[in-house]
Amino acid sequence: MEKGRNIRKFSAAELEARRARGEGGSDLARVRAKSAEDLERDIADDPDFRNEAEDWYKAAEAVMPTPKKLLSLRLDDDIIDWFKQQGPGYQTRINAVLRAFVRQQAEKKRA
Repeated sequence: MEKGRNIRKFSAAELEARRARGEGGSDLARVRAKSAEDLERDIADDPDFRNEAEDWYKAAEAVMPTPKKLLSLRLDDDIIDWFKQQGPGYQTRINAVLRAFVRQQAEKKRA
């Protein structure tokens, strides 16, 4: 499956209407109907998983998120508007941008 091929965007009103009709966001019946061979083939065909080692999960480790601190911060309107236009989770994205900046500055100091 090509990445993004089965992705569909819905407006907030469309999502609300789907919820009212009892429609979910996934097709679990289709997934449950697949055989083990079908699932293995889907995994093998996934370009994001194609080059992963079979035992990739053995090196995985649980990373617990650090607690956030509540902070009152003043930002320019256009900055906030831009992040909000990217969709839900704008505060998380602002945090990610700040984290990337901090890491970049730390790497500069080490170099």
